[in-house]
Amino acid sequence: MARFFGQKMSEFPCFKCGRCCQLVSTAQETKVLDRGDGACRHYDDETKLCLIYENRPDICRVDKQFSLNYAKEYDWETFVDINIKACEYIQREGS
Repeated sequence: MARFFGQKMSEFPCFKCGRCCQLVSTAQETKVLDRGDGACRHYDDETKLCLIYENRPDICRVDKQFSLNYAKEYDWETFVDINIKACEYIQREGS
């Protein structure tokens, strides 16, 4: 369970589809992770999982991004809802 200023927050409900990891070339903040085909250099195509998940960069940590960049604009539940919609969108577009 994630924490923000000592408060427990629900876990981000990742679908583990790998789509966000396949699209790192589309955002300025994640382009540095591109292995040359648009996907993250730490993404495993077979398992659709991160090879360095426990040590992944802060940009890949939803709770960290919330606390650093969005906590003043949204509460956690709203932020999660927005990100779920983004996840659903990129899953549909990838099909």
